[in-house]
Amino acid sequence: MNLRLAEIIDIEQLIKMRWDFTLEDYETGRIKESEYNDFYSECRDFLLNAMKSKQWFIWIAEIEGTIVSHIYIELIQKVPRPGRVTKPFAFMTNVYTLKDYRGKGIGGKLISQVNKWVGEMKFEFVIVWPSEQGVNFYKRNGYNQCIEAMEYLPNLDK
Repeated sequence: MNLRLAEIIDIEQLIKMRWDFTLEDYETGRIKESEYNDFYSECRDFLLNAMKSKQWFIWIAEIEGTIVSHIYIELIQKVPRPGRVTKPFAFMTNVYTLKDYRGKGIGGKLISQVNKWVGEMKFEFVIVWPSEQGVNFYKRNGYNQCIEAMEYLPNLDK
């Protein structure tokens, strides 16, 4: 198994994985196959821009040329503060392992690699919003639940 940052050659697999990941979470029929082409274009543009930036990092676990798991990290820059060096924090999202590879420790190895990298880069912290099913996975890998975050949902006011 190879743990590495994704490259441009990985985009096709990453697009398909994002599509499949989303379909797992939605009831049948909510997203139509006919929507794939529009999604493909949007996702491809996003991934190309993300990979060229210094803001996004996509970690993958690859077995014999197939991406079986991935973790997306977006760096969030903080406003500098007097008296200390300001480091960004990392937002972890789109954590996914193909069904046939779940329960084999692959996600754990990948998140361990990401955690090591985060430490080496000296990011201030990592934040992730897990699904209910994911909470124990993150706890096993050193993550703690917090209650500080708040959110505003502007579309609910209408």
